[in-house]
Amino acid sequence: MGHTPEALARHPNPLAAHYRRFRVGERLLLTGHSHQAWPDCGFEGQLRAWLDAAEWVDDKWARAFEQADAVRRGFARLLDDPGGDIALGASTHELLLRFLSALPLARRPRLVTTDGEFHTIRRQLDRLAEEGIEVVRVPAEPADDAAERLAAAADDRTAAALVSSVFFGSGRIVPGLGVLAERCRRVGAALLVDAYHSLNVVPFSVRAEGLADAFIVGGGYKYCQLGEGNCFLRLPPGCRLRPVVTGWFAEFAALDQAPEAGVGYGEGATRFAGSTYDPTSHYRAAAVFDFFAREGLEPALLRAVSRRQVGLLAARFDALALDPAVITRDRTVPLEALGGFLVLRAPAAADICRRLKAAGVWADSRGEALRLGPAPYLSDSQLEAAVAILGEVIHSA
Repeated sequence: MGHTPEALARHPNPLAAHYRRFRVGERLLLTGHSHQAWPDCGFEGQLRAWLDAAEWVDDKWARAFEQADAVRRGFARLLDDPGGDIALGASTHELLLRFLSALPLARRPRLVTTDGEFHTIRRQLDRLAEEGIEVVRVPAEPADDAAERLAAAADDRTAAALVSSVFFGSGRIVPGLGVLAERCRRVGAALLVDAYHSLNVVPFSVRAEGLADAFIVGGGYKYCQLGEGNCFLRLPPGCRLRPVVTGWFAEFAALDQAPEAGVGYGEGATRFAGSTYDPTSHYRAAAVFDFFAREGLEPALLRAVSRRQVGLLAARFDALALDPAVITRDRTVPLEALGGFLVLRAPAAADICRRLKAAGVWADSRGEALRLGPAPYLSDSQLEAAVAILGEVIHSA
């Protein structure tokens, strides 16, 4: 279907008809950076998972694995990595644990990251630091040269560098990841890129970014509209790492053979497989990936829609001329350097967020950051209404 950013700006947005169960046309859901609405086809996919289990009982797994393969292909397309090895997991933390457990930390007890990583990475590295692993954190800001500063911090004692492609707290896109990848290649360190805040809103290309050797983690809870339980780890070609945290699915293909000496692993992404899981999420995700394909909702279009929407939010916020001591935004950052949401800075961000929700605007806050995340099913008039309510909330304080 030939959607355009201009057509999706109208009210009602033509996409809204596909999200009736979430009532996106009736609500001001600026949660697009965290939990986008699910299209109705996802409900049908979830129901199909139940019906397959009822019909096929334990023989359902052949059908479930077909859904998982469709999800892998969907993520590979979004990464511009059609031949990539994709391991699936219920959460990015589950996959991060397997990645960290595969690193030679006894020989290279050093991890390099930024102070702007999401809690999945931040908390786990904090805990490893308590156990004696050296964790080097470079400042996330300015984002423009964060990759270069990470590269400078990586040395031959570094097991891995871990960095986001878009910082969750500022919305800033991190350029130059290929420079960091090259440095990691030279010193023999692994690179893990958290692409969660790029996927399906900021086009991300393994090939164009020079990330063929990188591990990439992300998921479908946010911009992909896949819901929970749909996360992935992209492996470099020929990866031979042996995660210490390992599930029996990692030797699934060899279960009917005599056990190897030692712990065996399958090939490719199977090396990072877990164990028995709930396949319902993959039925839902496969249905949503099909919906995006039918509607022509490709990353380039979604980026154009997002840039238009973030720009509109910024312009309407600026027009309110609110006291910058109460709430402001960083106008030194060009809008094209932002991902899929707008960050407003306010000492009372959490309280403002609560009052917005009471007034019918759904958003979220992280510390002093109030995050407004549009989505492709919202119209311009809904975004304008949300910002007008923000102005009323601030004036009524």
